[in-house]
Amino acid sequence: MADLPPLAALRVFEAAARRGNFTRAAEELGMTQAAVSYQIKLLEERSGGPLFRRAARHVELTDLGRQLAPAVREAFELIRDAFAGVRAQAEGSLIISCVPTFATQWLARHLGTFQLFHPKLAVRVDTSGQVVDFSQDTADIGIRSGKGHWPGLTSHLLLPASFTPMLHPDLVASLGGVREPADLLKLKIIDPSDPWWPLWFDAAGVPCTDLDTRTQTRLGAQILEANAAAAGQGVAILTPWFYRDEIERGRLVQPFPLTCDDGSGYWLCYPPARRNSPKIKAFRQWIVGMLQAEMAD
Repeated sequence: MADLPPLAALRVFEAAARRGNFTRAAEELGMTQAAVSYQIKLLEERSGGPLFRRAARHVELTDLGRQLAPAVREAFELIRDAFAGVRAQAEGSLIISCVPTFATQWLARHLGTFQLFHPKLAVRVDTSGQVVDFSQDTADIGIRSGKGHWPGLTSHLLLPASFTPMLHPDLVASLGGVREPADLLKLKIIDPSDPWWPLWFDAAGVPCTDLDTRTQTRLGAQILEANAAAAGQGVAILTPWFYRDEIERGRLVQPFPLTCDDGSGYWLCYPPARRNSPKIKAFRQWIVGMLQAEMAD
């Protein structure tokens, strides 16, 4: 690799040879004519002789220049073609890393609409609770839960994560009704270690000191806790917006109107360098627009 001339000088030579004019080459490359002349001089020093004959209003290739020009032009065409192929492949697929609850309760139900607008874009959803490392992973974008503070990433809030207790109607009936928040403590609490529980009970004015002593059952994702609650296994603390269908069908009830918010939410994230990628712009505009419309209803 040490024998190769500087790529910048070869790029200037290719443009000057194609244009036959240093000024036009400079305009194409966004350089000054002096910078073009300097790069040509560097290349001539490396090649061992002049590459151009200077005329009044143009330049002509010397024998040495004519020998070099086709190979340089072909090399740049190969690079352009290879880059175009890679870019076309990358822009032809969209890989989304998404937390399970959002993927199950919203994205999977609406993604077909996005694909109707972008039929040539292959979409893959990788469901994981792990924080994706964009420098190592193949994901193009992520949908994460949290407070939106991830260094080195651009984040757009999609949905605030408000929370409230929810349970199956039969479990409510087993107590003869749930009339006040303290009644919930008579039931099994699904994942009592969830930090949302003490926040909600405190807002409800209920002293709650026994959560740490209860059997700790962690399911690892809100959607799993919701399924357990819908099966009558206990009371879960959930984001009710995700479970509107379950409430309508009678699989879950929200016994109290009180909801709390600790600043968490669901966020669309990606590296800032990718913000102008057409596929990312398309997905961002679609998902933000869809969710804004739904929340306005």
